[in-house]
Amino acid sequence: MKILVINGPNLNFLGIREKAVYGNESYNTLMTMILKKGAELGVEVDTYQSNHEGAIIDRLQQAYYDKTDGVIINPGAYTHYSYAIHDALKSIFVPKVEVHISDINTREEWRRVSVTAPACDRQIVGHGFDGYLEAMEYIVKLALEK
Repeated sequence: MKILVINGPNLNFLGIREKAVYGNESYNTLMTMILKKGAELGVEVDTYQSNHEGAIIDRLQQAYYDKTDGVIINPGAYTHYSYAIHDALKSIFVPKVEVHISDINTREEWRRVSVTAPACDRQIVGHGFDGYLEAMEYIVKLALEK
């Protein structure tokens, strides 16, 4: 089983930006947690981060050809306005989970709308880095239920 984890703009600056919102842990810490969880679950994990909308869309489309079994995505600010990422998510027919480290529903009004979540099977918000691990467990559970 192969899971793709995509992180959008500014997530590479975890531990640097807005520590009161996102915490002190670095992006590398998040990647280590994800890869460790993948090993525990016995799944291959491919991680990808980009600050560019088109690159994220390209990677989502590549997931179709890579035979990816599930996608976890934190689109960052693209969550709130990228119908192009929404459409790319809809074009791949695997379980998809949108994850946000902070609770976007309790932040600024404009952050409360996700145009990408409807293209996903589930949304996890406000669970910090653990949200990614929960998403991995969810995708593996869905695969086992098939």
